[in-house]
Amino acid sequence: MIDRIAILGTGLLGTSLGLALRVAGFGGSIVGWNRRPEGAHEALSMHAIDSIAPNALEAARSSEVVVLCVPIYSTLDHMEQLAAVLGPEQLVTDVGSTKAQITAAAGRLFNAPDRAAFLPGHPMAGKERGGAALGDANLFRGAAWLFTDDPSWQRSPQSEALASSWRDWVVAIGSKTIDLDAGRHDELLAWVSHLPQFTATALSSLLEDQVGNAPELKQVGGRALREMTRLGASPFSMWRDIAHTNTAAIEAALEALEQRIAHIRENLRTPELRDEFERANQFRRE
Repeated sequence: MIDRIAILGTGLLGTSLGLALRVAGFGGSIVGWNRRPEGAHEALSMHAIDSIAPNALEAARSSEVVVLCVPIYSTLDHMEQLAAVLGPEQLVTDVGSTKAQITAAAGRLFNAPDRAAFLPGHPMAGKERGGAALGDANLFRGAAWLFTDDPSWQRSPQSEALASSWRDWVVAIGSKTIDLDAGRHDELLAWVSHLPQFTATALSSLLEDQVGNAPELKQVGGRALREMTRLGASPFSMWRDIAHTNTAAIEAALEALEQRIAHIRENLRTPELRDEFERANQFRRE
């Protein structure tokens, strides 16, 4: 049973999480903290949190479950600080988009009988823009919530019970939980999340250079342009840490895409082009 939750980082995901927990019937207290105070005040005004903590450590100390909804490097920094002040009756979890470094730190700093537990998590939900004002109670409904837990970790009975209860709340807000190895998570996400983002970024940047100042662009560009460039609106601040912490896997995916695009370019007038469309259609049918 969880009665006290701290959300550190009340941007899009943190605010949406608070709203979703309330809709799902969570009746305990939710305290929030944000690096920029205006983000915390926005979440408070939306009733995603009940109160604002003066600092992250104070919010964490008074809570049973601490959810880190901050960029990856900030998550790693918070983990170092929280490990020194939390105890075996507490649980820390996160929403980071890459998991290898976070999971390794979780094994080093947490998940022992005399320490707090850490449950690495990643909801496959979001928007191309962030901020508390875009918080949505339905953001996680129907989404996969990935966990990269390690069965070898030896947690205290109290923190193990909190981890189980947190999983139940993730299901209660409408998500489907999936367990993955941390390395497999990062490899898979490079293909299904990171590659689409960087492809959209490259395409949007190219279009800005080539036709961005064309006055007729909005009239000429239709649904295909909107869908292909939607992710191009994502800010660098959301993706810098992902690029830095999953570099090898993203490089491999981008290189494979470069080769595939070159193959299409070289076969615009051959039957190979039809084969590419057939493979693409097959992927969409599955």
